[in-house]
Amino acid sequence: MNDKSKIPQDQLSSEAVVAAAGEVASDTPPASTGVAKSSAIFGGMTLLSRLAGFARDVVVTAALGASAGPAADAYYTALNFPNLFRRIFAEGAFAAAFVPAYSRRLKAEGPDAADQVATDALAVLATITVALTIVAQLAMPWLMAAINIGFLDDPQRYKLAVMLTQITMPYLPCMAIAALLSGVLNARGRFLVSGAYPILLNVIMLAAIWPVKGDPIATSTFASWSVVVAGIAQAGLCWWAVRKAGANVRIRLPRLTPAVKAIIITAIPAAIGNSATQINVFISGNLSSLVNGGRTWLATADRLYQLPLGLVGVAIGIALLPRLSSAVATANKGEQQSSMDEAMILSMALTLPAATALMSMPLLLVEGLFLRDAFLAYDAQNTAAALLQFGWGVPAFVLIRVLAPAFYARSDSKTPMRYALVSVVVNAVLAVALFFGGMGVSGIAAAVSAAAWANALLLAAKLWRHDYYRPSKHAIDRLVRILVSSIGMGVIVAGCSLFRPSIEAPIADVLAMVGTDHGVKELAMLLVVALGGLSYVVLAFATRAITPRDIRRLLRRGA
Repeated sequence: MNDKSKIPQDQLSSEAVVAAAGEVASDTPPASTGVAKSSAIFGGMTLLSRLAGFARDVVVTAALGASAGPAADAYYTALNFPNLFRRIFAEGAFAAAFVPAYSRRLKAEGPDAADQVATDALAVLATITVALTIVAQLAMPWLMAAINIGFLDDPQRYKLAVMLTQITMPYLPCMAIAALLSGVLNARGRFLVSGAYPILLNVIMLAAIWPVKGDPIATSTFASWSVVVAGIAQAGLCWWAVRKAGANVRIRLPRLTPAVKAIIITAIPAAIGNSATQINVFISGNLSSLVNGGRTWLATADRLYQLPLGLVGVAIGIALLPRLSSAVATANKGEQQSSMDEAMILSMALTLPAATALMSMPLLLVEGLFLRDAFLAYDAQNTAAALLQFGWGVPAFVLIRVLAPAFYARSDSKTPMRYALVSVVVNAVLAVALFFGGMGVSGIAAAVSAAAWANALLLAAKLWRHDYYRPSKHAIDRLVRILVSSIGMGVIVAGCSLFRPSIEAPIADVLAMVGTDHGVKELAMLLVVALGGLSYVVLAFATRAITPRDIRRLLRRGA
């Protein structure tokens, strides 16, 4: 049995959670932090990051526009290409493979052995991603022709996209390293830096582009260079946090140890499975490149629908896996059921109203956030059409994050991979059919949502058949109440959106009194969002989707 004294004293708490294998073994098992508290820590930091990302995107979209020139589509291509791999590494393979392996070693053999695994994995990962980056940079002219076939008709847009993507590619190894180090932190119950380090990207990009925001080409170039600077800063922050947490992760030459080989074997199907959404986005991007501004419309809508996914889905998934893995390891059926029920209720309580809002007032949101300067009304209308189609897929995106850990906790990464590949096929077929069938760019978004639902339903059906997880009657009852409350809120905000001129008129009068006509649509959007949030809370308490007891329980956990 491990000696508790080997663990730094600041981690010895009855509420400390370490990932995947559960808590570090002791004579008396420590109490679980619970999904809610861990998610609140990670989700709170993610919320700050998303808000900073909105600030960044407001500045970028105003400066670059969408359909007015080549800079916007080229920039979003440069940002999305390394991010395709970033999301695979950061949110897929290592959450499913490295964190459980590190945590099992932490529990069975102590921190020294676990940190040796992290050291070896870091060396191999850095080598692979650096090599991939070099190859991608050298082959970028040919890769760009393959991933954005529509750019070939616009030489200026094509050449700028090649150059900017070559600049941003070194972001990949930086973020892969940050993802691994973040996994070490999660395994030691440290969720703060894991959720906070993405904020650096948004802050650094804002600082880089603000001085040149009047020049689209300069803005896109400075923004691309700032991505690399931010990646280095993020990896450095995670390295500092890991050392601060007491983990002895070192830099060394790569070697394929048995532990690293096992991680790679597990990570390959997990990376394919968890990256299905990103593969779908890749397919969608290629189609959208056929329309001038299409990539920017999708990227802008993506920022809005990714908010609940990043805040709720990723946070729940990362916080659920440790608790669920521990319950599976100890064959604690009751804990498995309660963990999944809690994650399901909590995630849908936050996701369903968000999805309803995206579908009920897409144009109001897009115009309030992005309509200014080079981002035209035409761009806002097309972005809103895509956002509407993304909206009904949001619950499915989050459900995937909640359901997949039930397989990973049982060391089954192949089942999610298979279902993810099915969703890729669904997306590809529907995207082509809907895009060329008359829906255009919004049809691409609809295909992404349909593919996500196919993935989520297949996962849920498999869990049900094998009795890994079936929602309890209490969970089903709560989910129905949450749905009713969300629909009620949706009716209210849709009505506000329909009668938007009546809301904006008094706001304009008040602003005129202080000598300005700016900010009308922004204040109207904030007012409707606040009203929607308040109405959901009232309806949730009225239908008992949320009870005072739930609030007290969460507050006790937070304390």
